[in-house]
Amino acid sequence: MLGISVYLQEPIEEEKIRRFYDAGFRSLFTSLHIPEEDASAYRTKLQLLGSIASALDMELIADISTASMEKLDLDWDSAETVLNWGLTGLRIDYGIEDEVIVRLSQKMKVALNASTLTKNQLERLIQAGLRTTHTEVWHNFYPRPETGLALSDFLAKNLLFQTHGLKVQAFIPGDRNLRGPLHQGLPTLEQHRMYGTFAAFTELKAYKVDKILIGDPDVTDGALMQLKDASNTIALRAQHYGERTEAHHLLEQGTHNRPDRARDVIRSEESRMSGMFQNVELTPFNCIERNEGSITIDNDLYMRYKGEIQITRRNLPQDDKVNVIGQILPEDVPLLNYIEARKHFRVIWV
Repeated sequence: MLGISVYLQEPIEEEKIRRFYDAGFRSLFTSLHIPEEDASAYRTKLQLLGSIASALDMELIADISTASMEKLDLDWDSAETVLNWGLTGLRIDYGIEDEVIVRLSQKMKVALNASTLTKNQLERLIQAGLRTTHTEVWHNFYPRPETGLALSDFLAKNLLFQTHGLKVQAFIPGDRNLRGPLHQGLPTLEQHRMYGTFAAFTELKAYKVDKILIGDPDVTDGALMQLKDASNTIALRAQHYGERTEAHHLLEQGTHNRPDRARDVIRSEESRMSGMFQNVELTPFNCIERNEGSITIDNDLYMRYKGEIQITRRNLPQDDKVNVIGQILPEDVPLLNYIEARKHFRVIWV
């Protein structure tokens, strides 16, 4: 499941939420760390967000603490009141008693904090009656650079949680209007801080993460298009060199990596097999060093390989027989690792 984050410090924009809904997003997250002077305004905004979520049949999970419950004029005995506001569950912060968590899991979805939950506590909660079908484990996001999780720790924790039948959630960064005050992205994994949104999504999907939410408030139309098409293709954003040609058009329409996956390059199966360049003159052009993510086409000098379109998986030397016709954006280069044999991919020219 894909989701977005909506922060109550900002205006609640139904049109923006519908934009994500139309792209297949079905989860909303918000944080209820409430300044004292804004408590009543937050309650009104939360109820508005809940009404939008209910109308769209989207889940709405709020990060909540004892302090924020009090500011909403609630306590843990009346926490289920939020269900009447359109929320579907609560992400429980550190320090809540086990019996409260178990009781809430009988009434609503409960998201436990993956950063603080230990194996012993999880097993204790299960023995006490935790309803695991209503329980998920959510990782934090990390605004400050260099503080995000290491991949090895992340995977080890996920294995523990999923072994106990719990779904795992993690955050990926957006690529527009990054949340302040640092504006450095809101990923769970530190390595994703410099990834494009779709590249981070694709990696978490490969790691069997059950629910992936964008931590920042927004993404560009290009990133949203990539996410919308994710079930059918890997879309890579790229700049083109020279005039747009039939090669650029083929990549825009989409093609497949060959079944015999090469080590160094992704090979478009359709580019040569279709014979579309057989009678087209392909003179040498922009025969430069092929950096990782270079988009190339073999020119007339390559004889029987003429017309083969490739994307380089690693840095390769200049070759007079190979024209460089584009370059994958740096933040999308990690996606090349996920274009397996026979995988469909396409290029969005930016």
